[in-house]
Amino acid sequence: MTERTTPGTPPPARDKGFDLATLLAERGGERYELHTAHLNHQLPRMLRTIGFDKVYERAEGAYFWDAEGNDYLDMLAGFGVMGLGRHHPVVRKALHDVLDASLADLTRFDCQPLPGLLAEKLLTHSPHLDRVFFGNSGTEAVETALKFARYATGKPRILYCSHAFHGLTTGSLSVNGEDGFRDGFAPLLPDTAIDMGDLDALERELRRGDVAGFVVEPIQGKGVYATPPGFLRAAQELLRRHKALLIADEVQTGLGRTGDFYAYQHEEGVEPDLVCVAKALSGGYVPVGATLGKDWIFKKVYSSMDRVLVHSASFGSNAQAMAAGLAVLSVIEDEQIVANARATGDLLRSRLAALVDRYELLSEVRGRGLMIGIEFGRPTSIGLRSRWAMLQKARKGLFAQMVVVPLLQRHRILTQVSGDHLEVIKLIPPLTIGEPEVDRFVTAFTAVMDDAHGGGGLMWDFGRTLVKQAITNR
Repeated sequence: MTERTTPGTPPPARDKGFDLATLLAERGGERYELHTAHLNHQLPRMLRTIGFDKVYERAEGAYFWDAEGNDYLDMLAGFGVMGLGRHHPVVRKALHDVLDASLADLTRFDCQPLPGLLAEKLLTHSPHLDRVFFGNSGTEAVETALKFARYATGKPRILYCSHAFHGLTTGSLSVNGEDGFRDGFAPLLPDTAIDMGDLDALERELRRGDVAGFVVEPIQGKGVYATPPGFLRAAQELLRRHKALLIADEVQTGLGRTGDFYAYQHEEGVEPDLVCVAKALSGGYVPVGATLGKDWIFKKVYSSMDRVLVHSASFGSNAQAMAAGLAVLSVIEDEQIVANARATGDLLRSRLAALVDRYELLSEVRGRGLMIGIEFGRPTSIGLRSRWAMLQKARKGLFAQMVVVPLLQRHRILTQVSGDHLEVIKLIPPLTIGEPEVDRFVTAFTAVMDDAHGGGGLMWDFGRTLVKQAITNR
């Protein structure tokens, strides 16, 4: 049995030197206590409340395993970071190779080959774009796009969509459409939200003459809402007419997630001026973000040698991140990951959509590729209506949580509710899954929905627990 110590007390004596395996063997059992004492103390509290306080021992591909050897299907992919699943052998080998190469990395005063090679490879998927800036995360990629758009156009204001999520640092938070993330962090930048799909509102704001750009997720992560057909193309034409830039946030949707390399490619003729990517580019190992843009934008920002470091990142373009990115793009091509995401996503979405008429609590199934939203809605039968009303009165989104929990507890499938106060589950599994994972998820989801429509049992008992917790937290 692992010896446990109180967090904050000196660890047991051991031989000098650092040994990761020994450290984890001695103190890995303290994981939840360590988080409570030293990190975000609400995380372990939340996980225990909903029964998600699992201990996963290892992971590979689309699966986790616990200490008893039980497997868990991952339909979350680390919020999309694990696009190739966990520990893909090609990415692992690339990282071992780059460490063994002992490169003279991050000297700051030379030009290493890996950043240029990764930029070149990324741009082959974005032929209308010319240059890349590498940072360390999705929010940094968005921050870069906001700065570049403002400087290149000489205008101060950015437009964004209601309910958008573009990151949580101050600049990207200013274009985040969710009040729950923004509350308490004012003052933010003077940017302006419009409803997704509202071309009249977009044109009205553009006529003011101070708009640098419009940043948009082709499919919003919260709720899995796609831009209406034709919206991106029409928005692009309006922006060009008013000398403003179109910024596509592909941090979650890019690199094959939606069945095309980029989600904006679903609409013919759309060519953003700036594109933000991150998450899956990391291979799940080394944080990386990239902002791709047109040549004239970069040349305006970096207009002279005096401005050579006007925008930079200390760990940007580091060798490990670049190697991971190159390996990821190689796997995407060699293993036909984009085509698999399209075909498997179509299969999963169609099989779930076929259940809508069967279950009155199931309202809609939507999405593209392997980015799928399952929305629940008000039932018609009297018994279920009263239970639904109980949940809605306490807190909107509790029914979706009631579905997520038994998927994990009874069927060992990890999913997520797609945003606060939403009755939507979002599926963003590794892009490598196939028909066996589709079968497992649909079978489990059907069992959970059967239980929910049965009107009683453990699922609704858990619902009452969530109601009490929601009332307590008010």
